[in-house]
Parts: sequence; structure tokens; C-alpha cells
Amino acid sequence: MMDQAQSLRQLVSSQDPKLAVKGESSARIITVCSGKGGVGKSNFTLNFALTLKAMGKRVLLFDADIGMANIDVLMGVSAKYNLYHLLKREADITQIIQLGPNALPFIAGGSGMDELFSLSESDLNYFTAKIALIADSMDYILFDTGAGLSKETMKFITSADDCLVVTTPEPTAITDAYALMKVVNRTHPEISFKLIVNQAGDEREALVTSDKIRMAASRFLQLDVSYLGHISSDAHVVQAVKRQTPFSLAFPNSVAAKDIHRLALSYLTIDGKKDTKVQGIKGFIHKWLKRSK
Repeated sequence: MMDQAQSLRQLVSSQDPKLAVKGESSARIITVCSGKGGVGKSNFTLNFALTLKAMGKRVLLFDADIGMANIDVLMGVSAKYNLYHLLKREADITQIIQLGPNALPFIAGGSGMDELFSLSESDLNYFTAKIALIADSMDYILFDTGAGLSKETMKFITSADDCLVVTTPEPTAITDAYALMKVVNRTHPEISFKLIVNQAGDEREALVTSDKIRMAASRFLQLDVSYLGHISSDAHVVQAVKRQTPFSLAFPNSVAAKDIHRLALSYLTIDGKKDTKVQGIKGFIHKWLKRSK
């Protein structure tokens, strides 16, 4: 059996050329965030990434939650290396990128995230060059950020191509999701958001929830927030978390799995209509540096 480094080299070299985007740095950078914890953001990000991959897209998942990194736990995968080992030159990029279920490439979070925000210019150039070796062969790079709006999360949101905001119908979650958009909009009005309602009782509740946020954003911020879709409250999701297996794989016929499939299709439909050029990982990091000054 080939080792992980060989698997990752093969992953990059054997991508379907029909899916490739010509030119360097073709990956669209997506930040996933939430106004508060407990809304299922990380679980959504993982299953969204897997669903995009199942649709033939090349996806890299990056656990960027500094305090509560748990993507590897949700997958039941033990990550031997994380970002810290790359930054300290203790492991190469093909070692820190792990393979999760269905060969989903991911970078585990942890202590390395702290160092990432205080790199010297030479270290940052090294990091960028290494990440680009893998990232430039991807269609999408998803960053699962921490809950709430820390200064680190703000940098991710304002540097990415897309920002997905996960909320639930719970009143505090609605309030905090709107508050996150308001704070970002105050200093970066050019940033747009796409809304996902998780743990919805039904479609009507999801629409009511999204309408509250979108109407408030439109009225008070003159901000047009897109509604991407919802994921129903489903006991299979809880069972999958306990099994440490993504619900889209453990229960592919569940309501939640069907919902996230529709949601991913909705995203790809919107993304396919865009005529703007994506910035790729190098553009993302360049913008990120500007936000740090």
C-alpha cells in the first residue's frame, strides 16, 4: 500500500484534466464562519466539502479554528501532523495534508494556527510556496474558522473569495449571525455573504430564519445576503457525530444528506455563473498580509 505522501502526489498529478482550470492559482477560497458556537459549523463544512468532492470537484479542507479545531475528530482520523510541523520545517506539505474519508485532503488545526498569524516575511513566503504546491491543483479550498468574530476570523473572511455564514433558527444564533455581518460590513462593505440555516425544523422555518437576517441586513446595512439553503434537524446527524463519520457518508439517504447535496448544487450553480477571476491561495495570502498591517 502506498504511503500518504505518495497518495497525495498521485492526487495532485492525476486530477481529471476536464475539471482543471487553466492558469495558476485557480482555487476559489471559501471561509465558513458563524456568529456563535454550537450551530454545527464544522460539521457543515466537512460534509459540504465531501459533497463537493463527490460531485467531481477538487477540494482541500483547512481547519482554521485556533481554539477548538475538531475536523479530524468528526472524521475519526488521527492527524499526526498539523500546520505547526510545516512552519517549523518538521514535516513537508505532503505530510501535513492528511487524507480523510473518500480521500478528502485536509490540514488539521491546532497549535500551528497561532504561529501563522505572526510569521516573518521569509517564513510566510516559505509557507505560501509549500501550500501552493497542493492548493493550485484544487478547485475549492475551505477554511473552517472559529465561532464568533475574532481578529483572525476577520482576516479569513475579508481575504477569501466567498464567505458562508452558518446559523440556526435559535434567536441568539440569528442575532449573532447578523452581528457578525454588521461588524465586517462596517470596515469592509465590499464583502458579501451567503447564508446557510442549519438544524431547521422544516423548510418554512429555514426561510423565516433567513428572511429575518436578510431583511435586517438589507434595511440597516444596505447589504444583499444570498440564501444558499438549509439543512434539516435530523437525528442521523447526531448518530454520525457519535460514530465519528460524516453524516453524508454514514447516512447518504438521510434528510440532512439530501439537503446538503441540494445546497452544494445551489452553490455550484451560483459559482458557475460568476465571471470574476478567482485569486487563488497566493492572492488570498497577499490580501491577508494587507489586512495584518
